[in-house]
Amino acid sequence: MALEWVILAYAVITLLIVLFCFTKVANPDEMVWGRVRIAAITLGLWVVYRFMPCKATELLRILIEMLLLAWWYQDTANINVLFPNLDPIVAHWDQMIFGFQPALVFAEKFTQPVLSEFLEISYAMYYPIILVVCVYYFWYRYKEFEKCCFIVTASFFTYYLIFDFIPVAGPMYYYPAIGMENVVKGIFPAISDKISHTALMKAPGWADGIGYQLITDIHGDERPTGAFPSSHVGITIVSLLLAIRSRSKKLILFVLPFCIGICFATVYIRAHYAIDAMTGLVSGIVLYVFWAWVANKQKIQTS
Repeated sequence: MALEWVILAYAVITLLIVLFCFTKVANPDEMVWGRVRIAAITLGLWVVYRFMPCKATELLRILIEMLLLAWWYQDTANINVLFPNLDPIVAHWDQMIFGFQPALVFAEKFTQPVLSEFLEISYAMYYPIILVVCVYYFWYRYKEFEKCCFIVTASFFTYYLIFDFIPVAGPMYYYPAIGMENVVKGIFPAISDKISHTALMKAPGWADGIGYQLITDIHGDERPTGAFPSSHVGITIVSLLLAIRSRSKKLILFVLPFCIGICFATVYIRAHYAIDAMTGLVSGIVLYVFWAWVANKQKIQTS
């Protein structure tokens, strides 16, 4: 399927980077074998489908690839350490545009439990939103199911390729690394060392809330990578546009509130700078239009 070719192409591109910089990346053997295993899984799923071509094996084939997206995201942290950290530049853009750091001020000004819970639950709904949209297409617009999954997957790997070469960890890692006194003064020094994934700011909001606990758990598993542009915002916009394309009012009404919430939540929980969210919104629209055009050009359709 087209989405599998996208995954394999990304695997090959990043494998060449790893082999070229073999002595400079951490755990290069693990990175190489990780790609070999995913290629083997992709081939194995294709073989299963060839022997049992049906909707169930097709769905399994796609869902497993999409479940591996989180692994690919974490993997970008192993590659982008090869390049200078760009958090000082992005933080300066926020300071220049707004006159302060929205990622710092937003959560301090709005402490209402209902608002914080809505924003944090919205952020935690990121992957479930994508899953719901894809499953909807599988059940109700089956002929466009593969096209839908291709657009989503191709958009993901476009962001991952950007993250490989543009290392921005985000405020929750960068602020503690430079000291809050510098952040308050609008001073954003460069950092030469790799940002530690353990030294991160606590999530804001209502500490007893479900959303707060979800965000705390999510942050515990994440690594400092891929903040610019915000793929959370971008992929959510892609999902919303796919929901609009489906013309299902129920699906649109399900996705839209969480989409709005995620756009603000990424800054509220300090995962992203405001400029990350803004570029995520714009890039999400651009990626949807581009990959939908590619899908139409290649006549991608579930048989």
